[in-house]
Amino acid sequence: MSTQLDHATDHTALVADLARAGRAAQRVLARMDDAAKAAALRSAAAALRRHSGEILEANARDIAAGEARDLAPAMLDRLRLDADRLEGIAAAVEAVAALPDPVGEQISHSTAPSGLDLVRVRIPIGLIGIIYESRPNVTADAAALCVRAGNAVMLRGGSEAVNSNRAIHAALAEGLSEAGVPAEAVQLLPTQDRAAVGAMLKAAGLIDMIVPRGGKGLVERVQNDARVPVLAHLDGICHTYIHSAADPKMAREIALNAKMRRTGICGAMETLLLDANFPASSEVVGALLDDGCELRGDSRAQSLDPRIKPASANDWDTEYLDAVLAVAVVDGLDAALEHIARHSSGHTDAIVTADDAAAERFLAEVDSAIVMVNASSQFADGGEFGLGAEIGIATGRLHARGPVALEGLTTYKWQVRGSGQTRP
Repeated sequence: MSTQLDHATDHTALVADLARAGRAAQRVLARMDDAAKAAALRSAAAALRRHSGEILEANARDIAAGEARDLAPAMLDRLRLDADRLEGIAAAVEAVAALPDPVGEQISHSTAPSGLDLVRVRIPIGLIGIIYESRPNVTADAAALCVRAGNAVMLRGGSEAVNSNRAIHAALAEGLSEAGVPAEAVQLLPTQDRAAVGAMLKAAGLIDMIVPRGGKGLVERVQNDARVPVLAHLDGICHTYIHSAADPKMAREIALNAKMRRTGICGAMETLLLDANFPASSEVVGALLDDGCELRGDSRAQSLDPRIKPASANDWDTEYLDAVLAVAVVDGLDAALEHIARHSSGHTDAIVTADDAAAERFLAEVDSAIVMVNASSQFADGGEFGLGAEIGIATGRLHARGPVALEGLTTYKWQVRGSGQTRP
């Protein structure tokens, strides 16, 4: 790529050139209809399968490099591809192709007193920047979601997956091009220099939105440094409150699943709140401890089981992403709501109760992107919500909240039709 050579050390110019090419490609993509975009993604999936050998060879180089760098086993597992995982990536691209196209959807239609016909319709956002770590499947997932919603995308993956990302991107670009989508609609930043990330974050007017996917350090840097709108969440400090009217068996099963199904995902429960009048608190904490979870509790929680360690002030604001859980005993719904308001990161919070009035109040008063009743917080996922896939989970108050899929990758415009009206 000539841009890479011409701007080997000028990352601002490199990102600007790529962004201009991406924006030009997006204008072509925006003119493509639903069937054409779906066909292009099916072509991209076919190219992934066609180049599976090269992709797996590239991934093997990343795995070898990661082992030499002593990457943690969990990181290596996220990085590793095999034939089944690669087929899953291709199938996911096809699944996105089968989703309804949000572009052109009529959000509202009304007639103003002046007689003007007013329609709001969904349109693509434009050029999306995705900055992510470790998982090479994000290269395909993000590209597919952006293209399906009519957006161009600039991808910047982590150095640990550089070979895998380049091989997957090359296959995607080939398949899309064969179906009439300009290759520049899906671009992979050709450098791993951190300065290029800084250039992306400051490319206001060229990149329309940034989506970071990765650890807290990455997301924090993006949110602090960006001059471009950011769609992201920083922490997943998710609460489950077991109300006094909760069914004991349901409470135990939900608590175990919410924490222990997968401890390293952002929807995992990090704080368990037990109502002081719930009669089976000892059974719930005992089940968690027996399943290998370390519990850190306040004094009342510690009295439930001698295995519970004392909690520090920091434990209520910690995303463990591990088999560690903070536990507090609270005096009723008001105290639970107050604790969540003070410590929740706004990601996902849940109540377990048979009291409909308590459930409805919890739904109304907890100001998180996802609020649940009688369900595990591990359901906080775009696929589980019927969105097909997600580009990430957002906890901000603007544009999109919760799992962000195709609809979250669009904005809208007003189409106004008149018959000669002039404003008095």
